[in-house]
Amino acid sequence: MIEKSAESAAPPSVAVPGTNPAAPVAAVNRFVRCREAHQVELAEDYVELIAELIATTGEARAIDISRTLGVAHPTVTKTISRLAREGLVTTQPYRAIFLTAQGEAVARRSRERHQIVHTFLLAIGVSPETADIDAEGMEHHTSNETLAALVRLTRDLARNPAETAERRGVAADPALRTGHGSVD
Repeated sequence: MIEKSAESAAPPSVAVPGTNPAAPVAAVNRFVRCREAHQVELAEDYVELIAELIATTGEARAIDISRTLGVAHPTVTKTISRLAREGLVTTQPYRAIFLTAQGEAVARRSRERHQIVHTFLLAIGVSPETADIDAEGMEHHTSNETLAALVRLTRDLARNPAETAERRGVAADPALRTGHGSVD
């Protein structure tokens, strides 16, 4: 997986306003974890997109990444250089971008995390469109412990469709459902 930099760790003596001064490290660590997740998120989004482009078009080019993400070409070039230094991609000037074995593993794990969150959100009644959008952000900031809990909860919800439907606010009997899961 992508290494998290020790440089982003705040000194343990930093007190966070509005928190118990006896426990500043815990509060700071929460923010450190979030900043690290943001750094990892960018790399995961790029390798996931590269894998998707290769699967759908046969190649991943910087211009395609730029257009898809809505960022400037130089931004993509800079990020791809960083991903190459981290061993996630290989590239040559004016050529396609390829994932290394490590990059493929990161992309695969990111897709798995997305699917876990997306499936859970659908199970609790979130619309498919919203579930897809929300899962895209949540997948990067959810711990492995929480992902495991989401898998268990999703499995439990699937075992009891009547309860799941009740939570969604729709009738469990398909004959009473119309449209997109709404009840007339």
